[in-house]
Amino acid sequence: MSSAAPRDTGDDRSGPDRLWSVDEHLEDVLATVRPLEPIELNLLDAQGCVLVDDVTVPVSLPPFDNSSMDGYAVRVADVTGASEEFPAVLEVVGDVAAGRADPPTVGPGQAARIMTGAPLPPGAETVVPVEWTDGGLGEGPVVGMRARSLAPEGAEGEVHVYRPAEARAHVRAKGSDVKAGDPALKAGTVLGPPQIALLAAIGRGRVRVRPRPRVVVLSTGSELVQPDEELGHGQIYDSNSFALTAAARDAGAIAYRVGAVADDADTLRSTIEDQLVRADLMVTTGGVSVGAYDVVKEALAHVADEDEPGSGVEFRKLAMQPGKPQGFGSIGPDHIPLLALPGNPVSSYVSFELFVRPAIRTLMGLKDVHRPTATATLSADKALTSPKGRRQFLRGTYADGTVTPVGGAGSHLVAALAHADALIVVPEDAESVEPGAEVEVVLLG
Repeated sequence: MSSAAPRDTGDDRSGPDRLWSVDEHLEDVLATVRPLEPIELNLLDAQGCVLVDDVTVPVSLPPFDNSSMDGYAVRVADVTGASEEFPAVLEVVGDVAAGRADPPTVGPGQAARIMTGAPLPPGAETVVPVEWTDGGLGEGPVVGMRARSLAPEGAEGEVHVYRPAEARAHVRAKGSDVKAGDPALKAGTVLGPPQIALLAAIGRGRVRVRPRPRVVVLSTGSELVQPDEELGHGQIYDSNSFALTAAARDAGAIAYRVGAVADDADTLRSTIEDQLVRADLMVTTGGVSVGAYDVVKEALAHVADEDEPGSGVEFRKLAMQPGKPQGFGSIGPDHIPLLALPGNPVSSYVSFELFVRPAIRTLMGLKDVHRPTATATLSADKALTSPKGRRQFLRGTYADGTVTPVGGAGSHLVAALAHADALIVVPEDAESVEPGAEVEVVLLG
């Protein structure tokens, strides 16, 4: 992987007092994160990965004409005019089961009992479903075949056919799905269950893909307690590491959650170093503001590999709400990208959606790395207010072209976040948005 250190923009406003825009920070992240190198994987191991090469169909699907029904393979002329009053009576010459390599030949006045998926035997032109016959029992229409193990004699004798069938009725034609030489999947396709099914069906057991990135999520704060443990005075449960690990997996990554690290710079540095071995991307939450116990900033602000110029983490202020304090850079000899997010639950989640998710999708090799957006009509009891010069992201619910705010603007309101499926974007130049106005929304699910 190439260096993931923040690039030098040449901007004379750089430094601790510079206020970065959302777009500038995102551009910096995406300009320095590169797709992972391709590897070859077995099909099931490739699930969720991005295909690197175009795949062409080597063999037609289906590879031979086969029956779509359980019934009898016959010649059209032998069942023309057949009815319940005057059935066609045909000699049964044998069975054709799926996978059978030597099916019997069907001649004039003959039929072969055929199973779904079995190849159409030589001489046969069509298939009549078993429900259109007496099943060889001579007792009128039947609803199905008796198992061969219970009635082996069903593959011989006579069958009465009560309805005619057109040529190639109930026959799946060779190549009716895809033909040899057709394109199967294009490079850039994410391999889900249907795509893996197609690859298996055309005989591809391995494919070249970009692997799913490994993302390590680490939260900080001495006040954090793990769920199911008892809270002490001044303590809260660690929700950020769970939320962001789940979000990373939703984005397509293999994500590892690290338990909350106490507010100690040495402990944090040691923990991060230990986690580098399994990380293509690291995400921390908390400790990036200007407080006396903002341990991430303390631990990483001056971290750099002397033998690897350009490594290190830069901490910034962004013109956004929530999520003003952010950190971005690289650590370790392999320049593993690290995004340091604020600790308030809504701030960290919004920051993940805006910056981390696109980084994960870029590592995967996807071209479209962003959540979809839409224009919606604002449905609210009163105008939305926003600080001047900040791009605000409010939680909302979106349906049928209308978006409704959920909860307030506070960055701690995690309950409201749980009921939101969109982010309402209030641009930097707007201090209020009236009900009925058109707004941009980021669709979260």
